[in-house]
Amino acid sequence: MATPVRMSTEASASPGSLTLPPAGAGRLLPERLSWLRERGQSWASTRLSAPWGWLGLALLLAGTVVVVAFSTAGGSVLVPKSNTIFPGWEAGPAGWLFGHPGLSIIHTQRAWTGLLLVMFVAYGLTLLAARSLSLRLIAVAAVVLNLVLLLSPPLPFTDVFNYLGYARLGTLHGLNPYTHVILNESWDPVYLFSSWHNLPSPYGPLFTALTYPLALVSLPVAYWILKVATVSASLGFLWCIYRCARLLGKDPRPVLLLVAANPVYLFFAVGAFHNDFFMLLPATGAIALLLARKDRSAGAVLMLAVAVKFTAVLLLPFLLMAARPPERRIRVLVGVTLATVPLVVIDVLLFGHSLPNLSEQSSVVTPYSIPNLIGLAVGLGGRTPGLMRVLDVVLVGIVLWQLRRRDWIAGAGWATVALIASTSWLMPWYVVWVLPLAALSGNRRLRATAVVFSLFLLLTFAPAFTQALTSLGFHPMGSRTGQAALAYQKTLSH
Repeated sequence: MATPVRMSTEASASPGSLTLPPAGAGRLLPERLSWLRERGQSWASTRLSAPWGWLGLALLLAGTVVVVAFSTAGGSVLVPKSNTIFPGWEAGPAGWLFGHPGLSIIHTQRAWTGLLLVMFVAYGLTLLAARSLSLRLIAVAAVVLNLVLLLSPPLPFTDVFNYLGYARLGTLHGLNPYTHVILNESWDPVYLFSSWHNLPSPYGPLFTALTYPLALVSLPVAYWILKVATVSASLGFLWCIYRCARLLGKDPRPVLLLVAANPVYLFFAVGAFHNDFFMLLPATGAIALLLARKDRSAGAVLMLAVAVKFTAVLLLPFLLMAARPPERRIRVLVGVTLATVPLVVIDVLLFGHSLPNLSEQSSVVTPYSIPNLIGLAVGLGGRTPGLMRVLDVVLVGIVLWQLRRRDWIAGAGWATVALIASTSWLMPWYVVWVLPLAALSGNRRLRATAVVFSLFLLLTFAPAFTQALTSLGFHPMGSRTGQAALAYQKTLSH
């Protein structure tokens, strides 16, 4: 065997001679990547003391109070249509407590963006100090934050009035909300507050049926009943997460804070009073029931979530994979069947053979949705039908791949991330779908992804941030494809 020649790396070469790199330089990049990975793990395992956690919670509460105070005191860009119509019953009882500061639209947008960033920093502090805080403090903070947001008008979307619009369409006007649109009740007072006037309802039949009785009371009363029900569902959702953590033998403090202290959860889910909580509550309840080995109940309760929003069906194959031995899977499927039959009967009796309008909703586009950004990056001009078909295939592949995981909760979490990333109508509160799965899983990368995705959605729905990108020449809807999508969305909302 030849003896290897050891080359000197000292600076003894004359001008023009070849200087060899130091031994092992080819491993420099892997070593740096390893260093970055170690640093990331170090940051992920960092723990702050309790005062930092108290500071984070105090900032979250103070920021929430400021937003509620500002939004209730008068019309602003934070509350859709409030500059043209903003009755006292929508503003709520807190409206008379505060004087409106009279900020201009641009200053309000900048202040809102800055506050969202401060809130996200506070979120980070609470996560890093989670194990230094008491469970009682975290629970009280979560309840107080939800109750403060109950006093707020919808932030910053009109979906709660769309829900009531579809309910009144069916109950008061005798029109099927899956075949008719809110424009068909343009004389109804809810029309002034709603937005999707030409879109048949995309919501599940169980949720639609549950909202029908709200049309029998006045619009203000129905509005507040739905707000109270939504916040109650949010608190029930948090309790289910706590229960799951206990059943898994996990410390519930960081699990709860990953969800309950997230600014996207606070402002864009609870503060907007979205019906996702009526899906998330039974979906998370199904996980808790499966962990408690109540398999039939788990399958039945999951079908309630699917009947509210069909996206919850993504959890079913993971529940079946988790239910071992096979006898447990049979019990889950029995529960699914027992719940599905009456739900289908109710659906047919109320709505005939009409289905939620998911196809048309999936055709609309938000500027910073992942499909639109991918379409721009590859030169398609944004989201296209062909690209969406490719992403659907990728989504199916990811779901099948994740079913191979032993950690089925992490698998469901990654599949949910893929689902959110594949939708062209990307709304900020969608990240709440994955937050409980990320919190309950043992997968650190999934938790980091959920936090980073939250920040991405926070920034892309922060007006001052997107305006800054526009000023730099980035126009995600500026192509012919984007303009066509905007024109189509305009026809749905007018």
